[in-house]
Amino acid sequence: MKAMIVCVSVSHGNTKRIADVMGHVLEAPVVTPEQVDLAELSACDLVGFGSGIFSMAFHPRLREFVRSLPKEDRGKAFVFATSGLPEAPFRPFTRPLLQLLQQKGFEAVDAFSCRALDTWLPFKPIGGIRKQRPNAADLEAARTFAEGLRARIHTPSRPA
Repeated sequence: MKAMIVCVSVSHGNTKRIADVMGHVLEAPVVTPEQVDLAELSACDLVGFGSGIFSMAFHPRLREFVRSLPKEDRGKAFVFATSGLPEAPFRPFTRPLLQLLQQKGFEAVDAFSCRALDTWLPFKPIGGIRKQRPNAADLEAARTFAEGLRARIHTPSRPA
């Protein structure tokens, strides 16, 4: 299985820590949107897209990157996020990106999120919330999630 993880981690490195754990399990490079080779992306069986959550949405750089992709037949995709607050059922932050990935030709297969240090206003004056996150349990949950993906997506690499 050929995999890649596209990650935007800008505030505290939380999302990159989660991406690195998943990348290790999936034997996938972790790259920024600006580092993606589109030919390599097209050849992937599985691609992860992740960032921290800003105003209940994935980082604008990640969303713009996905919007810029040409529509074509692609492999499977998953999304992952770190956030100070949980995903609200009345305004989910994973669903819009999963839908956009499907519009670009990916088969959206799953989503992962965990709590992380959040210093966005109004939390900044108190030093933020979730100060010890992601913790060892969060990293283990990311590892377990990636192992589950690897087990479910056992297709051989598609021809380039």
